[in-house]
Amino acid sequence: MENTIYIRMRNRVKVNPGESILLKDIAQIISRDDIHLKLETLPVHKVSPEDNNIIIIDVMKVIRQITGAFPETEVQAVGPTQTIIEVILKKKTVSLPLFLLVWLLLFIGAALTIMNFHEDVSMQAVQQRLYLLLTGKHVSKPLLFQIPYSLGIGLGMILFFNHVFKKRLNEEPSPLEVEMFNYQQSLDQYVILHENKESIKNLDDD
Repeated sequence: MENTIYIRMRNRVKVNPGESILLKDIAQIISRDDIHLKLETLPVHKVSPEDNNIIIIDVMKVIRQITGAFPETEVQAVGPTQTIIEVILKKKTVSLPLFLLVWLLLFIGAALTIMNFHEDVSMQAVQQRLYLLLTGKHVSKPLLFQIPYSLGIGLGMILFFNHVFKKRLNEEPSPLEVEMFNYQQSLDQYVILHENKESIKNLDDD
């Protein structure tokens, strides 16, 4: 047990181009105190231009490097078996006209979606009917229902997405955040399977 090293690979790490990746950057480590610092500073990979923006570090590569530097030790891997290294390239500045164009398209698209939905379900006729049942009067624009309903749509969107601008209402994730998390998990699995050369082996029968 004294010679056993436990490592837990991190899921995703962001680095800068040309940076040297150390073991402490991609994994949590439990080991003897006398070798712990050396383990943390053990170089694992050097980011090069050929790596593009995604690098997969497999736990088998890490174990080989640890046992090569500390042959008397035994390595136990816990948790994920790969770490996705995302190289942070130079960010492009967002064009203000392009931002305004995208915002305008999304705004118009959302407005058309709401209006088409209301037209499909005859929302105005329903509100007119409700107003007639409650007041006995027929009006073409039942503002008594339309104004609270319009405010309720905005309030409902705030509660649904759990945000007011950048302020979160509570700690519960919104449905959009859950969907983004599931998308990121699926994307990470795809990258691991297709970018990790060790996970795919082609047997040439010729």
